[in-house]
Amino acid sequence: MAVITPKNKTVETFTGLHLYHGAISNCSMRVRMTLIEKGLAWESHHLDLKKKENISDEYFGINPNGLVPTLIDNGVVHIESNDIIDYLDETYSEPSLRAKNNVEMMEWLHLAAAIHVPGCKPYVYAMKMAPKLKKTAKEQAKYDDLQKNQELKAFHSKHAGDKSFETSDLDKAKAILDTSFFKLEQTLEGRTWIMGHQYTLADISWIPLHFVLKGCGYSFEKFPNITRWAETFCEKDSYKEGVLKWCPDFAEV
Repeated sequence: MAVITPKNKTVETFTGLHLYHGAISNCSMRVRMTLIEKGLAWESHHLDLKKKENISDEYFGINPNGLVPTLIDNGVVHIESNDIIDYLDETYSEPSLRAKNNVEMMEWLHLAAAIHVPGCKPYVYAMKMAPKLKKTAKEQAKYDDLQKNQELKAFHSKHAGDKSFETSDLDKAKAILDTSFFKLEQTLEGRTWIMGHQYTLADISWIPLHFVLKGCGYSFEKFPNITRWAETFCEKDSYKEGVLKWCPDFAEV
């Protein structure tokens, strides 16, 4: 469980559930979906990532990585989206989104987290978002001053100023995604959901990856089971309210 002590002490006075999130953030999508599935009331603190609203002393004082989402539950600050959805399901147990085989389910959450920075993030930035999130020299200087996470600093340095992602970066990211989605494709053979006939946090963790990557041009044509699985979400209120409402067409972002 990723619980931190914030430098910005104002959030420690919050009561109830508060979510700092971004409309186009796949990590934010899974937390919004979980909150909706659980029927929980929450206060929205939306940050427009295209306007760099997350790059501020105030927000880095809440989340030291400057990333969304951040959940505050009665003054306690939680970061890392897969940890957050696991926490929400454990703390607010009904309706349960936990699989009978909890070990396997958690492996899917861990895999989604593991491929985010080396796979999903480079692909999304290289294919679509880097020009839209380009920082001015002043914004870059502010980010460099605030950001202490060296992995994130190194990632964003690849598209700073006039730089752009190299072909090798995209190839590595695509290889990671291909391997991961091949595993998901095999797992979904003969299954309605990732864990079988039971809808769980594993599905909530992975559907935002499908939504955002598809919007960035990643082809799922070779993955018919994933395509079938993704289509079932169109009937889910949590998907409509947690994903489509905030980002109705990622292809136009």
